[in-house]
Amino acid sequence: MYQRDDTPDLQPVRIDIPPEIRLYVIQLLQQTLACTLDLRSHVKQASWNVKGHDCGPLQAIFTTIATALEAYSDLVAARLVVLGGVAHGTVRTTALGSTLPEYPGALQEGYAHVRALAERFAPYATGLRDAIAPAAEVEDAGSAALYTDLSRGVDQQLGILDAHLHR
Repeated sequence: MYQRDDTPDLQPVRIDIPPEIRLYVIQLLQQTLACTLDLRSHVKQASWNVKGHDCGPLQAIFTTIATALEAYSDLVAARLVVLGGVAHGTVRTTALGSTLPEYPGALQEGYAHVRALAERFAPYATGLRDAIAPAAEVEDAGSAALYTDLSRGVDQQLGILDAHLHR
């Protein structure tokens, strides 16, 4: 039988997580979705505008990172919907919900793009790690595992960016 909730933000689901916990985790996931989509747009901005002798290799790295972030956003959105939420991922809702700083618009040189992305990946990675404990504390092992997996991937991507900053 579906779990019926009086809360309009929740869709009926068969998951046995209480509605107040689902609402809490959905809010965490929605924040993560907004930041993930925003960060992906930053990476695309860098890829489109990078210039210089390392343009080709950096575009390849940026494309790989953007593809991973797209996959992460799909995983976050899917978890959010499984819990009975509605994934809000339009440009407008992403802009309103993201906590990441705006990407600098006038960058062209490769090193500057890498630095700008690393400066945005670091707080994003911290946010993912910070969400693991709250999800685990309310006994949502699925969301805690998702945050753990995402943080591993993002830490690796941040490591790649950091490696390019050390010439």
